[in-house]
Amino acid sequence: MSAHEPAPPAIASRSEFGAAILWGQQSALALGARHMLWIDNDFRDWPLDDATLLEGLADWLHLPQRRLVMLARDWSTMRQLHPRFCAWRRAWAHAVSTRTPDDDDAPTLPTLLLDDTRVCVRLVDHSHWRGRCSLDARDTRLLMAEFDALAQRSAPDFPVTQLGL
Repeated sequence: MSAHEPAPPAIASRSEFGAAILWGQQSALALGARHMLWIDNDFRDWPLDDATLLEGLADWLHLPQRRLVMLARDWSTMRQLHPRFCAWRRAWAHAVSTRTPDDDDAPTLPTLLLDDTRVCVRLVDHSHWRGRCSLDARDTRLLMAEFDALAQRSAPDFPVTQLGL
């Protein structure tokens, strides 16, 4: 970590988790990440309607070969909990992939934000809001490889638009 990089934040509360997600996204952008992988059971507690997060993602996705993959078990509450994100995503459907893992792969998913450089945000204990952030390239590469394989075995889910009868 260089002198002008902010230290990875601690996660010991729900608000600190939200701040850690923003830190992770901003760090990934600053480090020139091409790919980010976001994993959660339902993204219920992520700050996905935060204007700063959405502006940063839009700026990042304007760059060539950028890709965000989101992996969740349950997408059913996204439209109610994160309407701004869902509206924003319509313009970025070509670069934001939303997927659901195979039922056999993991009964519950971890809560992770990973990039392809060295950024990792991990919520370890949901009930007590405990987690950690790191800029460890080796650990991030190992986690990215593990969960990239999971993403490859997943199926597209959570369409941008809802078709009704």
